[in-house]
Amino acid sequence: MTLRIAFMGTPDFSVPALSELIAAGHDVVAVYSQPPRKSGRGMTQTPTPVHAFAEAHGIEVRTPEKLKSPEEHQAFRDLDLDVAIVAAYGLILPQAILDAPRLGCLNIHASLLPRWRGAAPIQRAIMAGDNETGVAIMQMEAGLDTGPVLLAERTQIGPTETAGELHDRLSLIGAGLMVRALAALERDSLASTPQPDDGVTYAAKIDKAEARIDWTRSARELDCHIRGLAPFPGAWCEMAKEGKPQRVKILRAEPVARSGTAGTALDDALTIACGDGALKLHQVQRAGKGVQQADEFLRGFPVPAGTVLS
Repeated sequence: MTLRIAFMGTPDFSVPALSELIAAGHDVVAVYSQPPRKSGRGMTQTPTPVHAFAEAHGIEVRTPEKLKSPEEHQAFRDLDLDVAIVAAYGLILPQAILDAPRLGCLNIHASLLPRWRGAAPIQRAIMAGDNETGVAIMQMEAGLDTGPVLLAERTQIGPTETAGELHDRLSLIGAGLMVRALAALERDSLASTPQPDDGVTYAAKIDKAEARIDWTRSARELDCHIRGLAPFPGAWCEMAKEGKPQRVKILRAEPVARSGTAGTALDDALTIACGDGALKLHQVQRAGKGVQQADEFLRGFPVPAGTVLS
């Protein structure tokens, strides 16, 4: 049976799910996405990745700023949906929207609920040093990611994996998982499991202020911090050149068994002492510049042993 669906998503993470729903033969009658925003040097209005993908496939795209008005509720009800699929949409769904589809609204959430409810589950899992994460298909309700879990898939977090790399893997896992969930839903064989009350954590939105590196933390903690913020917004510190401090993002690093005063370069090859252990920096980016490997960076920006980073 083909389901009549509205898809609600915005960033790159959501595109594979929309693509898989179309490929599975479901009738995606409308796509909801965040409105186009100004971006790039010319500050031109740019549609979201989901918006652009949907338009390319001839699907109606709706971009309301909010979903609170009775008119938006009625327009959504008029779609006569079997189900709505939500993947990183970015707007809170009022109860009137949640209640409109015959089978409700299903969400693709990039964590193993109830761990890491909220806005930044991928980054927070890595930053916390988790070894495992996954994707949950959840029946949506009014609470923040509190609904029962319908299907889930686990995956290990690689020891050097960045948030960007994990994001791409979980996006594909979520797309396949949602197609499986809808197939089970059509057979009336989709089990619903309430989330437990214990083990709840919240993945707060990343604050730019927390991206600054605190070298007094351990090398292990800072490795997780750096990977969890790579490639965006990027963990950063300041390095001085000719007496002028410059902001430098650290995108890849490796804990090594060395010691010294926290924040001090231990050699001429970007090995920086931490509160416990040290980090060998592998990939960095100066403000306004492209990403560079450490050896390339050092040719134009030497950091001699004894240099103190802040």
